Amino acid sequence: MNGELIKLYADSPNYREVMRVVDALRDGEVIIFPTGTGYAYGCDAMQQRSVEQICRLKNIDVKRKSLAVLFENMSDVSSYCKINNDTFKFIKKHHEGFFTYILPAASTLPKAFKNRKEVGARLAFHPVAKLIINELGTPLMTSSLPKDEENPEYASDPELIQERYGHQVNFIVDGGIAEYAPSTVLDCTAVPFKVLRMGSGVITDHEDLIAY
Repeated sequence: MNGELIKLYADSPNYREVMRVVDALRDGEVIIFPTGTGYAYGCDAMQQRSVEQICRLKNIDVKRKSLAVLFENMSDVSSYCKINNDTFKFIKKHHEGFFTYILPAASTLPKAFKNRKEVGARLAFHPVAKLIINELGTPLMTSSLPKDEENPEYASDPELIQERYGHQVNFIVDGGIAEYAPSTVLDCTAVPFKVLRMGSGVITDHEDLIAY
């Protein structure tokens, strides 16, 4: 693998380059791409072997940890996760950005997700990530790059990411600097919701559905 750097501008994308990335995902390849919370590994969530490859890269035990899926919009979340009206409204109205929601998985998710009853649902809000998902037509399984506490730029600067992780993937999608800012993780499998990790997503003191 050569870890080629492909630069994408969401406001004026080169669709030839976009389709190179999308075709790679459809062929089962893993990429590194920008999200609103830093750069991450990504693959077509519907492809079992690609999901397993990311799990190996991150040493993820799928029996112990919920896998994260990045969706384009709430309609797609509803297609792959079991979500009630209160949870839907909660996410849609206030918390679409810097959050990961642990939700019951629907049967539409692939085999890799069926070892667990839950899935970590995220909504894409980085414009390049949204562009890729829109053209791909399926959600992305995603996992953030490891954070180097002494050198956090290795999870936010695409050129440095290429230097460190280029040997692991075919493409690194350069969408500019994407600061590392871990999401806030909410367990929404029951009410009240539980905060599993406080991150960049803001929780106020007046959230009726959250346990404090």
